[in-house]
Amino acid sequence: MEIDLATTLGITAGILSTIAYLPQVIKTWKSKSAKDISWNMLIILCTGVILWLIYSVSIRDVPMTAANAVTLLLTSVILTMKIKYSSSEDNT
Repeated sequence: MEIDLATTLGITAGILSTIAYLPQVIKTWKSKSAKDISWNMLIILCTGVILWLIYSVSIRDVPMTAANAVTLLLTSVILTMKIKYSSSEDNT
């Protein structure tokens, strides 16, 4: 199976833009703090990723679907930690 340049670029872009969230997940998890992460940014980002995921599924683009599914997972983890840690940060 031969992969063309556009597919290679798409897969590479998907991998890089997806793993870009990993350092934030790790930092938030280790510090047990998400106070510097904007609620608005997280909500807008998760909504956008959900829409990209729906779009990629509708056009049957497997690499884009995979990238957006993992991105949604990582951003949802950050959002979950934001919710979890915000109550303890409010009490300090």
